Amino acid sequence: MSNENKELKYRPNAGVMLVNQNGLIFAGQRLDSGDETPAWQMPQGGIDKGEEPRAAALRELTEETGVDAKHVVIEAQTQDWLAYDFPPKIQKKVGRGKYRGQKQLWFLMRFNGTDADVNIDTDEPEFAAWKWIKPDDLLDSIVPFKRDIYEKVIAEFRDHL
Repeated sequence: MSNENKELKYRPNAGVMLVNQNGLIFAGQRLDSGDETPAWQMPQGGIDKGEEPRAAALRELTEETGVDAKHVVIEAQTQDWLAYDFPPKIQKKVGRGKYRGQKQLWFLMRFNGTDADVNIDTDEPEFAAWKWIKPDDLLDSIVPFKRDIYEKVIAEFRDHL
């Protein structure tokens, strides 16, 4: 990692672990991951200036999954921010290279709707497909640079699953 990269800031981000009544986690296959190595992830996105992390998490959930706030109950959030660095190729794309990576506050949300309340065909779709998945299977399906963060999030929320 170059010294220049170490001087860059982390982009504030909110993540959502959406859990259904069976303790399975929502995972979306990223549209930009390609067919050869599909990358799955939980909903997440940037926190706008002046926006509270909780509000950002609910907004991102709706923007990426179509799930309205009325269909979830926030049960927990990570005790602290979790950070990861972008791989160089991604770092150049995100914010035109002005971020080192992301610092995330994660929220566990219990989904009390039905699968019909999920709609990934949103105004700006991010996912090509979605599924409910076991925590350990999710870890096997994500891009390697996010694995450490996902391990920490799952460990912190394990009692709720």
